[in-house]
Amino acid sequence: MLIWIILIIVPMLFGLYAQTRVRSAYNKNVRIPSRGRITGREAAEAVMRSAGIHDVDIIKVPGELTDHYDPIRRRLALSEMNYHGTSLAALGVAAHEAGHAIQHKVGYSMMKVRQTMVPATQIASSISSYVIMAGILLLTFAGSAFGYNLLAVGAWALGIIVVFQLVTLPVEFDASRRAKAQLVTLGIVDKDEMKGVHETLDAAALTYVAAFVAALGSLLHILLILAGGRSRD
Repeated sequence: MLIWIILIIVPMLFGLYAQTRVRSAYNKNVRIPSRGRITGREAAEAVMRSAGIHDVDIIKVPGELTDHYDPIRRRLALSEMNYHGTSLAALGVAAHEAGHAIQHKVGYSMMKVRQTMVPATQIASSISSYVIMAGILLLTFAGSAFGYNLLAVGAWALGIIVVFQLVTLPVEFDASRRAKAQLVTLGIVDKDEMKGVHETLDAAALTYVAAFVAALGSLLHILLILAGGRSRD
């Protein structure tokens, strides 16, 4: 029971905390306008232009915190509030996504690894929960050895997700580092305004840490079940 709490409940609570913190930080700093009144779109464009990037489209997408960079389509998507907004949160998020565009241009190695893993991770994410659930049900109600085989497949799928989440961490941290540096260097925000940018981006980074911890906890939990089954054979 203690192991189950450590591997499942604690990561779940950590994930909830991370989501709450990023919402709190964003909602706070989205209400603080920057002195320069530059929009998120203009900030992203300025950051990319300073890096010699002129072939990435900046588009507006629906939703909140749906911002992302698409390296395949060469497209930077900003949620409506960040696209038009002039807040510290909007500028931080927009510059962060522009940071991903810079990573793509310079051939940042961890971003290349991450993109290479996307197809396998999508497959693993789509099957992992179903395979693991089926395996646990078979073991619980039928005592079927096939359940262990399904759990082994689920463990492999979770392993792919764990590696993907681990690789994602330096990609996101590096994008935020680039964003923070460019916002000040280009004069988009003053140094004393960076506190709001730091709060927003650091809170967002915590969600990626939480995702990694949750995936790792789930993998270790399944591996312990498999190890227990082999020890009884």
